[in-house]
Amino acid sequence: MANLKEIRSRITSVGSTMQITSAMKMVSAAKLKRAQDAIVKMRPYANKLTELLESLSASLDSSDGGVYSTKREISKVLIVPITSNRGLCGGFNAYIIKRVYALINDHYKNKEISILSIGKKSSEHFLKNNFNIIGSHDELFNDLTFENVSSIADVIMKKYREGNFDKVVLVYNQFKNAATQIIMSENFLPIQSESNDTEAAGDYLFEPTREEIVEELIPKSLKTQMFKAILDSHAAEHGARMTAMHKATDNASELKKELTLTYNKARQAAITGEILEIVGGAEALNG
Repeated sequence: MANLKEIRSRITSVGSTMQITSAMKMVSAAKLKRAQDAIVKMRPYANKLTELLESLSASLDSSDGGVYSTKREISKVLIVPITSNRGLCGGFNAYIIKRVYALINDHYKNKEISILSIGKKSSEHFLKNNFNIIGSHDELFNDLTFENVSSIADVIMKKYREGNFDKVVLVYNQFKNAATQIIMSENFLPIQSESNDTEAAGDYLFEPTREEIVEELIPKSLKTQMFKAILDSHAAEHGARMTAMHKATDNASELKKELTLTYNKARQAAITGEILEIVGGAEALNG
């Protein structure tokens, strides 16, 4: 009977776990809807602004304010990994950390690497592994607003202008749907034009002045690019967690069925054994 008691205990434990994972799935689904709406509304504006930014940077030379677009010899790289504050979301965070290591080993080997982490999971990992952490912003997801993201982007742009870094890369999960996230390694600084069409770049007329455009539009575009990346990651996190909790709930349900079947078989065997003992005892008395 001790074995039956142990199985009953496991069935109860699995049932409790299944209730928790099911509840977490529903919570993540509700949060995903809001986060998905935010990134779907933001993405067209951000993409168009980035396209404009790339065209603008192609038309500006270094004397016009190409501090954000002038290419430098890369010796110091800042990587900004965007992860979540909590786990239970499958490989969401692990894939980001893995991509950071791939960048370091494949593209920026022998370079001076610094990390500015967004999300507790990346902060904990890179701090534990003795990386040069210049900042961590684990609190950002508690109040995810454009203003709060802008303050982080301001710090990065300031350090880039001062020559602390020659390149800045964002690493994050881009939201595709609830079940699919795309790992992105996105160039943040310097601004790179996708087009080499210098004639197209030369067709621009600047009003009021190039200097004012550089001072206003380019920083705003960079802040918008970072905000979009973080919104993407935020939506992808809830999608990954919802999917992970859905799978966990299904697995718990299957395990509960198997344990229940095992329990019933063990119970039947125990009852059969007791009946045989009773019959054997009765025959012994009759004999």
